[in-house]
Amino acid sequence: MSKQEFTLTVYTENQIGLLNRIAIIFSRRKINIESLNTSSTEVEGIHRFTIVIHETEEVVKKLSRQIEKQVEVLRAYYNNNEEIVWQEMAMYKVPTDEIAEKVKVERLLRQYGARAVVIRKDYTIFEATGHREETDKLISVLEPYGLLEFVRSGRVAIIKATRGFHEKLKEFEKRQPGEEVVENEFLNRKDEVFSM
Repeated sequence: MSKQEFTLTVYTENQIGLLNRIAIIFSRRKINIESLNTSSTEVEGIHRFTIVIHETEEVVKKLSRQIEKQVEVLRAYYNNNEEIVWQEMAMYKVPTDEIAEKVKVERLLRQYGARAVVIRKDYTIFEATGHREETDKLISVLEPYGLLEFVRSGRVAIIKATRGFHEKLKEFEKRQPGEEVVENEFLNRKDEVFSM
């Protein structure tokens, strides 16, 4: 099995120290995290980790199961790039005088789907979203004009399947604890065995 890019989506309760425990699972196996993003979800109190790694599917399956063993983790999924819609955001800081004199700014912005978010005398900051290859292209275009700074966010991803985990979470949230006591069948059978 060859390594490929996988996106792990981990739904969790928002607890202090959980990120550290999840990161340790990767470091113990000497697996590099390419991208990491955490955010709240549409369900109050539930957070989502989006983690990108290059590994074999077998290793990713084992990682998902190991992550799910954490008490605060509700569910961990993994997907290849064909099964998700994903984006990253990037910001580029360039000298304003350089970019204004040497480049047709409007054409540049349109061509790369970028927009100016800050324009000052000394620098201009552009923002673009897309796949890594798309945001990397804009780096190579801006470098000759004195790229001062570049930063990229972690991946945000949504599974292409129509039904998502959020529906299961909402169902779980609506359920009220039952008033009647449900006895454990195993314990009842064990009592019968011991009474013989």
